[in-house]
Amino acid sequence: MPAAIEFQNVSFAFDDNVVLDHLSFSVPVGGTSLLLGASGAGKSVVLKLILGLLRPDSGAITVNGQRVDTLTERDLLRMRTDIGIAFQENALFDSLTVAENVGYRLYEESSLPLDQVRKRVEEVLAFIGLSETIDRMPSELSGGQRRRVGIARAMTSRPKLLLFDDPTTGLDPIVASTVDDEIVKLRDLEHVTSVIATHQIRDAFYIATHRAVRANERIEILEETEREEGPATFMVLYQGRMHFQGTAAELLAAKDPYLSEFLFMTLPPW
Repeated sequence: MPAAIEFQNVSFAFDDNVVLDHLSFSVPVGGTSLLLGASGAGKSVVLKLILGLLRPDSGAITVNGQRVDTLTERDLLRMRTDIGIAFQENALFDSLTVAENVGYRLYEESSLPLDQVRKRVEEVLAFIGLSETIDRMPSELSGGQRRRVGIARAMTSRPKLLLFDDPTTGLDPIVASTVDDEIVKLRDLEHVTSVIATHQIRDAFYIATHRAVRANERIEILEETEREEGPATFMVLYQGRMHFQGTAAELLAAKDPYLSEFLFMTLPPW
């Protein structure tokens, strides 16, 4: 598969603090990469480099066929129109309704008629199962609903690439699983490429071992036996480098001392 994202020997440091050290990896079109690592390992830095919010000290970064590290600010703005990002804190506008939050990008950056924007907002909210919230304010929603509205906003403009920054942190396991389901649905039904930076090992394994299917006009999330090349790849950062890259089964079978320590007390069964 062609690469949606490619890092080639990327290094980045804050003064003397080296965050990434000749990091190389690629994410295929339509694939899901689950980015793991201890706090400070550089997960959020990777997301910011993909967006062009930070520039590497060396190396090359290609996103959707464009060299991000060499683009001008104007070209970066154009490139970001094809990327959606779901923030950990949701970043919803408190003074706007759910519909206005979800459609914000289309209202502000597109020339679509208002009725077409509203139709797209209704479509996206139906996809994530929150149609009834369309005219509510964010303060009227639960934490899990706000997180899912944030995902809806990220996908409204139909981006080819979605970035998730700790999408389930702070949520209880039941609510977190609903967010996981949305990520699985986007991958399997909308064929969106996604990179998910997370500390939540359980949620990462759930995303990697489940798939979404349409059945009798309904969407079902099914557990799936790990394929030889599954739809999701785990990437573990350590000391600025890619310490591990592989499937869920390969990560569970790894005998590496750091991986064993990192995964301690978090392994299945849950």
